[in-house]
Amino acid sequence: MTRKPTPKAQRDPETTGHVWDGIEEFNNPLPRWWLWTFYATIIFAIGYVIAYPAWPLINGATPGVLGYSTRAEVAKDIAGFDARNADLLAQLTSADLEAIPQDDALNRFAVQAGAAVFRTNCSQCHGSGAAGVQAGGYPNLLDDDWLWGGTIEDIHTTVSHGIRNESDPDARFSQMPAFGEMLTPEEITQAANHVRAISGQSHDAGLAAKGAVVFADNCAVCHGENGEGNRALGAPTLNDAIWLYGGDMKTLTETITNARFGVMPSWQQRLREADIRAVAIYVHQLGGGE
Repeated sequence: MTRKPTPKAQRDPETTGHVWDGIEEFNNPLPRWWLWTFYATIIFAIGYVIAYPAWPLINGATPGVLGYSTRAEVAKDIAGFDARNADLLAQLTSADLEAIPQDDALNRFAVQAGAAVFRTNCSQCHGSGAAGVQAGGYPNLLDDDWLWGGTIEDIHTTVSHGIRNESDPDARFSQMPAFGEMLTPEEITQAANHVRAISGQSHDAGLAAKGAVVFADNCAVCHGENGEGNRALGAPTLNDAIWLYGGDMKTLTETITNARFGVMPSWQQRLREADIRAVAIYVHQLGGGE
């Protein structure tokens, strides 16, 4: 019986001659158009590496023969906007801070510029909406409870010099002692219950009564006789429902035992005076400013 030959279109292609475990490799070359496209991308990549910044180095990157820089492009755009807003920037820098909200045009410029400064530099800690992050001890800037004062001047000073940093000699500075080294655990528990009592939270009345004595002897000098706080010292109010780190028993015990020492950087070496004023105006008008 004669076998009918397989049509050429149905035959297996030729092999390359390579065999692995009995498996042969078909000789199926890529289409020419695909190869030429691939070669073109290699040529383009080599040209791009030569012309533009490409290879990262220890202190930068290869600059490329064209000397192109995206940073330079951004700097050029910023310089252009600054030139167009030069008059407003000059007014913002020289005007009395308290008078700026009375000038509609200047106030609008300050609020919008301050919002941009805030989103770029402040939102990482205070949140994009300025509501703060209690877990990290970052203050809410929307309420009217201010550690160091909420007037435009106060906010400007805080932004300019920061809090408890070591880079600015004019930084606002205060330090709460770690009472775990001075008081017994029982006294700390009593003081925590007293704080919960004056802030209107559930507490052990017996422990709170004893804690009132501990508080008067150790805490009232900074936080006030009734827990009203002291802005000159950055001592927070303790007789309301607003908490920087939290007002539950566990957190209060931790705060009294080990103290808190939040740090805010000084911005006067990083931002222009106009930017600091703009962000102070922006924060002040959010709703909690005084």
